[in-house]
Amino acid sequence: MSFAKIVILYFSSLAVFFAIDLLWLGVISKNFYSAQLGHLLAAKANWIPALIFYLLFIAGILVFVVIPGIEGGSLLKTALMAALFGLVCYATYDLTNMATIKSWPVIVTVVDLIWGMFISTSVAVIAYYIGRMLI
Repeated sequence: MSFAKIVILYFSSLAVFFAIDLLWLGVISKNFYSAQLGHLLAAKANWIPALIFYLLFIAGILVFVVIPGIEGGSLLKTALMAALFGLVCYATYDLTNMATIKSWPVIVTVVDLIWGMFISTSVAVIAYYIGRMLI
């Protein structure tokens, strides 16, 4: 896959991830996180670290999951590896919080791990199809 096509795939995947995650955080789970973590939440989001996470996460999912999946021609393997990638990434955050933040809610960790697997798999499957169209 050419560099130009990888750039198209990257920004397409970033847009998909951003749209799904904003729907999750801004609408679907907003009340859940407020109820569970309201005392820890900032009044206003700090978008710089959030943007850095988005940029890195999409780079990782493409390098470690989507591009190898496209090269191997396996949607199933792409989906399974994406679920594992999402689990590992989100577990890094949540399990560290459980280890270091007093009274970190276990339910937040469970929900986040499931969400990480879901969004990673969803983005990877969509990116897989976009990438297959680009080659």
